[in-house]
Amino acid sequence: MLRKEIFLLAIIYLSAVAVNLCCAEKINSGDGTVTVLFDAPLQGAADEILKIYPAVRDELRKDLGWETEFRPEIVLVKDQHSFFTASGRDLVTAFAVPGKDLIVIDYSKMGRHPYTVDVTLKHELCHLELHHHIASERLPRWFDEGICQWVTGGYGELIEGGSHEVLTQAVMSGRLLSIDRLTASFPSDGRDMLLAYEESRSIVDYLQRRFGVSAVQRILEQMSRGADLERAVYMSFSVSLDEVEKKWRASLSTKSAWLYYLRENLYEILFVFAALLAVWGFLKVLKKKREYKDEEEGEDGEELREDGEK
Repeated sequence: MLRKEIFLLAIIYLSAVAVNLCCAEKINSGDGTVTVLFDAPLQGAADEILKIYPAVRDELRKDLGWETEFRPEIVLVKDQHSFFTASGRDLVTAFAVPGKDLIVIDYSKMGRHPYTVDVTLKHELCHLELHHHIASERLPRWFDEGICQWVTGGYGELIEGGSHEVLTQAVMSGRLLSIDRLTASFPSDGRDMLLAYEESRSIVDYLQRRFGVSAVQRILEQMSRGADLERAVYMSFSVSLDEVEKKWRASLSTKSAWLYYLRENLYEILFVFAALLAVWGFLKVLKKKREYKDEEEGEDGEELREDGEK
């Protein structure tokens, strides 16, 4: 969650838990590169953040090609209710506040694979890095989110709830959202919001597959030098952003969507098929028993008639 609404949410958060924060624990890394604020029961989690932060930062530097030139403050919230007061959404696991170098994590949701602390931290730190190097007005919402999902292997701050199926169904029904609609913000509707996140990831993944990791880094570098995304894409690939969107849509053909759906639901399909085979086998055995019974009854009838004739 970013842009104007995130600043409002940050204010709401800081107001709602001001009592807790003023008494919260606070620790700094030995080299002064990160600060962690946390509720008292989360001492172990705060220590873990300090331990993994250098590795997460270094991974992100390799992915984006930038050095971290700021010291983030990471707030760990122990209960879901307090975090909901800040984020306003049940599906969100964390959020970043660009300009404040702030990351807020709902620790009650951590440990639910794949929403581990290191993945969540890397995703949110990526948001801060992007906004440190690229002016917010030149950073489309979908590209911002797509890059942060890309560096974490497709995982974001949203508890997906089947978002892969949402994208597949949108492709099959021809109801994909245009990237223009996702430039300033994402839809608030649950299903469209899931689709927005999944499309963002899918487009950036397409760029990486089609042109390579270094090409994605070139786009980011051009944007950090002042180019908007349209210009950065053209300078990197000699194609327009509209053309990229068309080719991305073409790559998500209905045939591909069906194959993806079959692959993702293979076990369920095999289970249903096995169940149908079991039912078919049962009916076949039942039919044979009835035929055998009818044959026995027929033989008994013949024997009775023969006895009667004698």
